[in-house]
Amino acid sequence: MANLRLSVLSLLVVGALHAEVAAQSPPATTGATRADTMHLTLRTFIDEARVAAPNQVSLAFDITPKKLMHVYAPGKHDYQVIAVKLDAQPWFRVSPTTYPPSEIYHFKELDEKVETYGKPFTLVQQVIILATPEAKTLLAASPTVTISGRLEYQACDDRVCYAPTKVPVRFTLNVTDLAQN
Repeated sequence: MANLRLSVLSLLVVGALHAEVAAQSPPATTGATRADTMHLTLRTFIDEARVAAPNQVSLAFDITPKKLMHVYAPGKHDYQVIAVKLDAQPWFRVSPTTYPPSEIYHFKELDEKVETYGKPFTLVQQVIILATPEAKTLLAASPTVTISGRLEYQACDDRVCYAPTKVPVRFTLNVTDLAQN
């Protein structure tokens, strides 16, 4: 069985982000990318320097809501939960997103208590690199592979809930070598 190894080449947030997002270049040594919306600051990075198939790449989404803002956590409500949505590719499988514990926000006007994030938190998305023949063929066809998708959320402050927002993200991995059979 061939051993497939990948290393991180770069991490990019798509340059043409949602109209309200201003992308900033990350320091070259961190591998992180930052995007700011009117609601939050997003810092994304890959936490594995090297992976071997079948193995996992952890995509981290450090999120800091702006002052007085909150986004919705999973819970017993009908609000749009902040979520990582990755575009499907035949060479990887996505595990469920890992969410940290949330806090309860009390909407006084409605006397409603809802699970939210109003302080900095991190979402982690595990991506399993497959070792199937099809995956190996696809990965061998190019020196780089891309994982793209978006962070989707709806933010509210103490007075207004804003329209749902999608922040495109892109992670590029360098296929460094395909080991012998």
